[in-house]
Amino acid sequence: MIITELFHGSRTGGIKILEPRLADHERPYIYFSTIEVVAAFYLCNGVERPYYWFPYGFSKNGIPVYDELYPDALREVSEGISGFIYTVEAEENEVLPFKNIPCARLGTVPFKVKNCIEVPDAYELLMKYVSEGKLFIGKYEDKSERELNWYYNKILEYISGKEMIKTPDCSYAKFVREKFPWIWEKYESGF
Repeated sequence: MIITELFHGSRTGGIKILEPRLADHERPYIYFSTIEVVAAFYLCNGVERPYYWFPYGFSKNGIPVYDELYPDALREVSEGISGFIYTVEAEENEVLPFKNIPCARLGTVPFKVKNCIEVPDAYELLMKYVSEGKLFIGKYEDKSERELNWYYNKILEYISGKEMIKTPDCSYAKFVREKFPWIWEKYESGF
């Protein structure tokens, strides 16, 4: 029975007990991270729920890297956004690993909040993490065409898999049409 400290980012304050909620998965979960920086991403989602927009990965040393897929993307989605980062302690059997994200955990039971950090401006917090070497920003301007195309293909796969042609007014489809119109056009044409 290993106890782990986990982090949860939320725009809602005053939470004493974190409870599983239905999002874009088949059952209710609480989304946690073993890394505080990653929990901070969840304060500044670029699209409305139930969808998520967090284009990030990890450096070879395991440091989170937020990948900007258009100019100044991180500032756009995070500046002026306030929220809270909650900390809980979880036993190994109370959480599930999340596929493809080594630091993510899915809570299946309610958790008592151990600590809470108020975040007045998510962008300022993220820039603090950058200055401390806890976060890297993969700037759009520094990305190769190959890197960008890899992400763009992932977006195309996602909207296709979710059949967003049937729900063009959902938050994710609107976001793609605004930020990546060529991806939406490719999708509509049957790529």
